[in-house]
Amino acid sequence: MTDQSKLEKLFKQHYRQMYRLATMLLHDDAESKDVVHDIFAHLLRNSPDLREDTAEPYLLTSVRNRCLNVIRSRQIQERVEHLYLLDLDTNITPTERLEEELEALYKGIDQLEPPVCRDIITQHFRDGITFKEIANRLGVSETTVYKHLRRALNQLRTQLKKQ
Repeated sequence: MTDQSKLEKLFKQHYRQMYRLATMLLHDDAESKDVVHDIFAHLLRNSPDLREDTAEPYLLTSVRNRCLNVIRSRQIQERVEHLYLLDLDTNITPTERLEEELEALYKGIDQLEPPVCRDIITQHFRDGITFKEIANRLGVSETTVYKHLRRALNQLRTQLKKQ
């Protein structure tokens, strides 16, 4: 593909299809044009030997791969911006927030009714005991343990939403 006229011919034949694919993936006209132009610039610099029958799949695959790189780059940039914004939040430190949330959670657990819900949730989450072991200790079925745990979690959610 060292011949510039062959490259020009490929450009005229496949530009629309490549641009359409890039636009579908990126939803941005300017970035889509950049992706397609970058591919042709790469072809001009590196000049791989493309035949007529393999040119289209090669070009469309190149568009897809470059678009995926652009999307990945966007996601990384968004994560960095999000972390930067979180870092700027100086009103309350993460440890203070965590301590407040834990305090609210422990207070909510202490208020659970009936007391068996409090016991089951404490045994399961704090002590790491399985439903079967809790059921054996309390002399009830595993289903009963599950139902009490579900009731306790629902009560906790309700209490924590109010705060």
